[in-house]
Amino acid sequence: MIRDVVATPSAPAAIGPYSQAVIAQGARCIYCSGQIPLDPQTGELVGGGDVGQETHRVMQNLSAVLTAAGVSLDAVVKTTIYLTDLANFAVVNEAYATYFGSTPPARATVQVAALPRGAQVEIDAVAVAA
Repeated sequence: MIRDVVATPSAPAAIGPYSQAVIAQGARCIYCSGQIPLDPQTGELVGGGDVGQETHRVMQNLSAVLTAAGVSLDAVVKTTIYLTDLANFAVVNEAYATYFGSTPPARATVQVAALPRGAQVEIDAVAVAA
């Protein structure tokens, strides 16, 4: 897969671990449903109210789905982060950033009224594979 990051000074620079846009050329698109911080073994919400821990579990869940599809987080070209409180943006950004290298995917972050099972964060992803 060819994955090129688009960056232009004619638009605002990314203010976090995301790219303005990503050009993806590949044979397969993988659309991952939103993941919340559930332990896959127990089905219980993890993190104990710590949104950083919740974000790590969400990213681990996304990684597992992508692995099952035959790719890794490196193939992700776009994510959407859903937060119940944008005041948690910095904490979520810090955890999220540890899963992507110097060319993170494009991203949107939105505040929502509520998420399933009382989660504070949900993330979905689009990946492209050769």
